[in-house]
Amino acid sequence: MQATITILAGDGIGPEITSQACRVLDVVASRFGHTFTYSEQLVGGCAIDATGSALPDASLQSCKESDGVLLGAVGGPKWDDPTAAVRPEQGLLALRKGLELFANLRPVTLHPSLASASPLKQERLAGVDIMVVRELTGGIYFGTPRCREEKNGVVRAIDTLAYSDYEIRRMVTLACKIAEGRKKRVTSVDKANVLESSRLWRQVAEEVAAQHPRITLDHQLVDSAAMRLITQASSFDVIVTGNMFGDILSDEASVLTGSLGLLPSASLGDGSLGLYEPIHGSAPDIAGKGIANPMGTILSAAMLLRHSLDLETEAAAVEQAVFDAVTDGTRTKDLGGSLGTTAAGDAICAKLAS
Repeated sequence: MQATITILAGDGIGPEITSQACRVLDVVASRFGHTFTYSEQLVGGCAIDATGSALPDASLQSCKESDGVLLGAVGGPKWDDPTAAVRPEQGLLALRKGLELFANLRPVTLHPSLASASPLKQERLAGVDIMVVRELTGGIYFGTPRCREEKNGVVRAIDTLAYSDYEIRRMVTLACKIAEGRKKRVTSVDKANVLESSRLWRQVAEEVAAQHPRITLDHQLVDSAAMRLITQASSFDVIVTGNMFGDILSDEASVLTGSLGLLPSASLGDGSLGLYEPIHGSAPDIAGKGIANPMGTILSAAMLLRHSLDLETEAAAVEQAVFDAVTDGTRTKDLGGSLGTTAAGDAICAKLAS
């Protein structure tokens, strides 16, 4: 296979971790007989500095013309002013909109040898293997009207939470398809006891589930789901939910593994093109020190192989290489070890090549 991958290294540790993911992809190409070509483009703070835009037209065009997009991270203290007209995070929103990506997949799997790194008791972590499916382009983050107004000396801010039936239907359909290859359980998370949008979400989820008889669907209010993630995490298989709830719950779930540095994500639409990135931020405090954990980015590259290039065997090989490297003691600082970014990449490449 020949494929073009756009690399959006971004800010902070982004260039360090994406370079290790590219090394792993090069090993995949060599081992399985593929040719991967990389197009390096700007996004985030570095793009603002260079062009005045968080997502230059050239970057978006490169993404549209590629077979997959690998992102590092965006943002940092230099661009932290919330009143600034242009902010790094706007690049991410523009990417999702420009590439028509509506669903974010966040797998949360605990490596057995890292159970002690989690703040939870080990007995609560046995069997944790969750896929969070978060809606990306709707809900309160995008609803209108959105405004701030002052009347009679009182300042009021308004954000609107809105979902259409088709937005919900495509999300729950995707969750059911994913669950069919897993444990066949989908938990739809909402706030149907309070929100009208959640009542519509629950209604549509039931309609979709009826078309997937092999899937068991249950509903859970978001507050009790948050508690269940801590007390009974292994009872979840696939979680599907709206934008804001998914944002919060997926970050909570990431704590189960002991380090954000281990976790990948994929943002998908109707086509094969997807955006793949680790769930952590740009970590400006350690940028340039060569100590960042590249595993989340490498596992994101594995998701790119699976979802955008349809290379399941290759994706599984990368995931196994990361698993084996961790089993053999590969530990960066966030995992309680002393290995640097490149050394961790070396260990994973060696496992993959063997």
